Amino acid sequence: MRTQPSAAPAATKLAAPHIVTELPGPRARALIERDGRVTSPSLTRAYPLAAESGSGLVVTDVDGNRFLDFAAGIAVASTGHAHPRVAEAIAGQASQLIHIAATDFYEPRYVEFSEKLASIAPFAEPARVFLTNSGTEAVEGAIKLARYHTGRPGIIAFEGAFHGRTLGALSLTNSKIRQRAGFGPLLPMVEHAPYPRVRSWREQTGGDGSDELEVLRRTILGRILAPADVAAIVVEPVQGEGGYFPAPRAFLQGLREICDEHGILLVADEIQSGIGRTGRWWVMEHAGVEPDIVLTAKGVASGMPIGAFIARDSVWTWKPGAHGSTFAGNPVCAAAGLATLKVIEDDGLLQNATRMGERLKAGLEQVASDRAEVWDIRGLGLMIGIEFHTHQQAAAVELAAFERGLLVLECGESTLRFCPPLIVDGEAVDRAVAIFAEALAAGLAGGVSRET
Repeated sequence: MRTQPSAAPAATKLAAPHIVTELPGPRARALIERDGRVTSPSLTRAYPLAAESGSGLVVTDVDGNRFLDFAAGIAVASTGHAHPRVAEAIAGQASQLIHIAATDFYEPRYVEFSEKLASIAPFAEPARVFLTNSGTEAVEGAIKLARYHTGRPGIIAFEGAFHGRTLGALSLTNSKIRQRAGFGPLLPMVEHAPYPRVRSWREQTGGDGSDELEVLRRTILGRILAPADVAAIVVEPVQGEGGYFPAPRAFLQGLREICDEHGILLVADEIQSGIGRTGRWWVMEHAGVEPDIVLTAKGVASGMPIGAFIARDSVWTWKPGAHGSTFAGNPVCAAAGLATLKVIEDDGLLQNATRMGERLKAGLEQVASDRAEVWDIRGLGLMIGIEFHTHQQAAAVELAAFERGLLVLECGESTLRFCPPLIVDGEAVDRAVAIFAEALAAGLAGGVSRET
C-alpha cells in the first residue's frame, strides 16, 4: 500500500467552478411533481436536488446546475461519483455475470470480497463474513447471530442511535421519534443506555463516558436486564444520524470490559463511520478496542447496494440454513466493493481522510468562530458535524449551502454533517469552506426560509 495518495483520476477533479442558476429549475420541478404522485410519502428530501449525473466530487442536476458534494449520498460515494476504476469493474462484471444466488451456489467475487473484508476486520482472531444488501440487513443479521451464539434474547443499544428501519434494526434505532412512531410493538428486551454526547468546541462539555458507563452498569444491567440475558451491546463508535458524536476512547474500552465480564458480544455498527472515513478502516481502531462483530455498508462499494456483518470465527456457531439471502453478495456489487477497497488502498485514501479532515475542520472552525449560533464542531477524519443551537438554524444554513452549490445534510437535532468522498483534495475543501461561510451568513441572517 502506498503511504501517499497518487494523482487523482481525471473524474475526481473539479473541472469547473460550481454553477447554480435557478433552483429548482424547470426540469427539476417537473420531476418533483411526478415523484409526488407515485412515491411513498415516507421519503424525506432535504432540498429540491434532482440529480442527473455525478463525476468525482461534483453532482449535476437535471437542469445543468453543478454542486460540490460534501454529503456523498450519505457517506456512500467513498471514491467519488463514477470513479473510473469502480465503474469499469461494474461494467466488466455486468457483462460477465449479474446474478447467481450465492446462498445456493459458489461465486468467485463473493469469496474474494469476503476474503478482503475478513483481512481488514478489526480483531486479531480470524474472521468470517456474511454479505448483505444493505446496512439495515447487516444489523438484522448481527442481531440473529448474537442471539443464536449466546442463546440470549436481550440487546442493549444507545440513545441517539440509528441502526436502520426494518423491524429488528428499528428496535435498536433511537435517533428520531418519527422513525419509530406507529410501528410497535418492536423487539422485546431491547434497552437503550445513555451515549456520551461530548461537545469538543467552544463549550467543552461532556466527559470520558464514565458517567454513562455507570448508568449502564447500575441501571440497565443492574435493574432492567440481567447480564445473563443480554446477547449483545450494539454501539456506533461515531453516531451518524444521531449527530456525528464520536465516542470517547475510555467509553468504548469500558464497553469492552463490561462485555468481557458478562459474556456479552460487542457489536460495532460502522455502517457510516467505517471503510476509511475517519482515517482508519474502522473507528474502533482509533480506540484500540476489538469488537466481536463489525457492520459495514454505505461506503464499502462506492454506491452499489452491498453490506456485511463480519465476526470473529468463534462466533459463527449457527448451522446451514440459519441465515441466507437471494441477492446479497451480488457479483456486480461485490466487484464494485473489491474495486473500492483497492482504490482506497492504492491511492492512500486513509491518509488523505486524516489530512483533509484536519484541513476541513480547521477551516470550518475559522469561519464559525464569531457565530454564536454555532454550538460545536466535532468529528474524526472526513466525518465532521457542525451543531447549531436550533434545528431552524441548521436547516436554514443547509438550504443556503444548496442554493450556493454545496451539498451537506442535517443529522441529529440541529447538526450539519460534512462527509465528502475520500478522494477530496485541498482545493475542494477550501472551496467548500468558502461556500459554507457564505451560506452561514445568509442562512443565519434570514436570507432563506424552510418549513420545519
